[in-house]
Amino acid sequence: MELLSTLINSVIGMAVVFAVLILLMVIISIMSKVMKKKPAEVQAPAPAAQAVPAANTPAPGSCGEVKLFDVPDKIAAQLMAITAEQLGAPLNTLRFISIKEVK
Repeated sequence: MELLSTLINSVIGMAVVFAVLILLMVIISIMSKVMKKKPAEVQAPAPAAQAVPAANTPAPGSCGEVKLFDVPDKIAAQLMAITAEQLGAPLNTLRFISIKEVK
């Protein structure tokens, strides 16, 4: 009798686990369908009027200003290009804060 009740409890436990897993699968599939529909419903905002950039505004795609310490501009540009090549990333996605010559 004890063996039979143990088997029944095991089967009921596994059934509950599988039922919860199936429920989670259904919930995740419904959520993924809802999330896929959301970006399609969102309309692109109207393009804003282009303003004239100020003199100290960085160029589009740049990541700001670089401080150079005892490094010529040409060498700094070469170092940035080499770094971007080694990382396999476009140069305009990297942000260089400062470049300093190690003496």
